[in-house]
Amino acid sequence: MAISRRKFIKTGAIATGVALFLDAFWIEHNFIQTKEFYLNNASKDASNNIKIVQISDIHIQIVNSPLEDLADMLNKLQPDLIVFTGDVLDRPENITVFKSFIELIDVHIPKAAILGNWEYWANVTMEELNLIYKNNNCRLLINQGTQFKLKEKTFSITGVDDFVAGKADITEALKWYQPTDYHIILNHCPQYTDQIRSALTSNIKADLILSGHTHGGQVNLFGFCPYLPKGSGKYVKGWYDGSPKMYVSNGIGTSIFPIRLGARAEVAIFNFPG
Repeated sequence: MAISRRKFIKTGAIATGVALFLDAFWIEHNFIQTKEFYLNNASKDASNNIKIVQISDIHIQIVNSPLEDLADMLNKLQPDLIVFTGDVLDRPENITVFKSFIELIDVHIPKAAILGNWEYWANVTMEELNLIYKNNNCRLLINQGTQFKLKEKTFSITGVDDFVAGKADITEALKWYQPTDYHIILNHCPQYTDQIRSALTSNIKADLILSGHTHGGQVNLFGFCPYLPKGSGKYVKGWYDGSPKMYVSNGIGTSIFPIRLGARAEVAIFNFPG
């Protein structure tokens, strides 16, 4: 009886270990979750919602099946705008890989992007990256802003440079602001959020801040993260209240170690009333 019980415990432990291994190294990394949110009283049933998709922290190595499926999903969804919130790659030689990926996405979909710390640390040629974005209907914003007409609404998109490796300057970025129906701020490192909120005024408000960088902790054990990268501050993933509210994406790729546990890869879709 004791041997049978011992074998049962051992088998259970092995099965649990295998399940965790598969989850960490395969499932959470390769099966990209789509999360959808409805803001400013947008209705789930409204046909004229304006859909904005956030893609963050790809850390692209190859254009694998999950990324091909993501591009296919985007082409079918036809969102009104796609925003890249930094760290699309972390090695200079992978810039051509990123080019191959973004070219899979319908060029007619408007896009905006900011830089993360890894574009700087990898010594990516910014002129080449900017040209790739430009050729794919994407505006790279480095302490800059731009405006989009999406359906019947106007959007201001303010893009802040990376807080850790770049020169984040929300004051400079907001000089590009023009009054519009909605205002979204793209900010890779969520730690910089306090400075962003302090820079906003009664004349320059924002509806949403979109960040990434943290990978949701990458290893997140029921809220405990053994490691968060510099620039995360007190933020890990998901929604944070404030004026404006902020969403921190888990992102898609991994950094340092190719593992995700309790922090599944994701893209987020934000619906605004049209």
